[in-house]
Amino acid sequence: MPSLPASSPIDQRPPLLPWLLLAVQHVLVMYAGAVAVPLIVAEALQLSRADTAFLISADLFCCGLATIAQSLGLPGFGIRLPVVMAATFASVGPMIAIGGDPRLGLPYVFGAALIAGVVGILAAPLIGRLLRLFPPVVTGTVIASIGLTLTGVAVHWAAGGAGAADYGAPRHLAIAGAVLLAVLMLLRYARGFLANIAVLLGLVLGLVLASATGQVDLAGLGEAAWLAPVQPFHFGPPRFELWSALTMCVVLFIVFVESTGMFLALGELVGRPVERKALVRGLRVDGLGMLLGGVFNAFPDTSYSQNIGLVGLTGVVSRWVCVLAGVLLVVLGLIPKLAMLAAAIPPSVLGGAALVMFGMVTANGIRTLGQVDFAGRRHNLLIVAVSLGLAMVPVTAEHFFDHLPRVLGPLLNSGILLATVAAVALNAWFNGLGAPTPQALPLHGVDPPPR
Repeated sequence: MPSLPASSPIDQRPPLLPWLLLAVQHVLVMYAGAVAVPLIVAEALQLSRADTAFLISADLFCCGLATIAQSLGLPGFGIRLPVVMAATFASVGPMIAIGGDPRLGLPYVFGAALIAGVVGILAAPLIGRLLRLFPPVVTGTVIASIGLTLTGVAVHWAAGGAGAADYGAPRHLAIAGAVLLAVLMLLRYARGFLANIAVLLGLVLGLVLASATGQVDLAGLGEAAWLAPVQPFHFGPPRFELWSALTMCVVLFIVFVESTGMFLALGELVGRPVERKALVRGLRVDGLGMLLGGVFNAFPDTSYSQNIGLVGLTGVVSRWVCVLAGVLLVVLGLIPKLAMLAAAIPPSVLGGAALVMFGMVTANGIRTLGQVDFAGRRHNLLIVAVSLGLAMVPVTAEHFFDHLPRVLGPLLNSGILLATVAAVALNAWFNGLGAPTPQALPLHGVDPPPR
């Protein structure tokens, strides 16, 4: 198939076979992280395997739609660069807090997502003015809080899953350790594409080991359909509550900050610097992704850094590769058998990989904090210390806020949001409102190895 005439490699379409292989590579690089988010939420909310499989299908389906909108572009939407969109870890804590509240539940999660999506689409042009609230001392703290608050999830998984009858059994720890070791060895010794899919390969190894020891339950896989639509409002009609909506709006703003850094970095990488109009179009797709998540019961999406790293690694800058990757994700979301298979992965397998993924989130936050002046402005240490301390309150003492108004639960039970609010407020108090340069915020996975 001939390439489309275009003035830039970004707008050129590769021949059919390389186009397909490059798109599959993008899907493989982001698949483990994209599937991890619905698995975390489903495990925390103790959803059935069927509902877990549905969340995975819905997530992949919406990831695909958002990727197509971002890379191909729609009127007023899409940055039109090689971007792959997938679920952000920033949504995990708030969604678990809202969904796990006895008064609320998943309908309130997705109702809040609908409101946040509409707000995000309308507010995208204003985000540039608000980014001054997020200098590196704030963004680094927020990213680190995401990794720290999720580490407990990885530890419970590695031990067999919270509430498991044989929690901490040697077989669980052995499988988690094998997955962790496999990922580390691949990152140390593999190169290029293999290094970029180290987490996915580690999960495959763990799944093989767990299956060989009888720990994989494939009940229901045979009955799962090969093809099925993603049903809107699967968990019931959306419901609305003030604090839940505000919480998801904060999550979307975190996504905006993250995406801005990603877009700026990608624009420099492919030789097309991102202008304000293009940035606004890209941020509108973040809002659109949140809106789609509210309808199809999925998760807020952001641009994945490992896919941006893959662009730099391969030198392939065609946005059409990511458009086809989005099409493949939509197709995967329509195949329930694959979602059911992913839902059957034992917690111990996920735990070994999650220790790497969540640890890297924390490490990336620390790296961002490395840009902060701690010597000349010692109060920056105070901002980080207090914010991270508050982030750990719901993690280390889950009943700490039990006697406060229950309406505040979605806010107070999310360590990420506590850290965000504290870091923004303390930075404004001590440092004022400067105009920082947005930073690239690699929240998802590890950086690619050098070429």
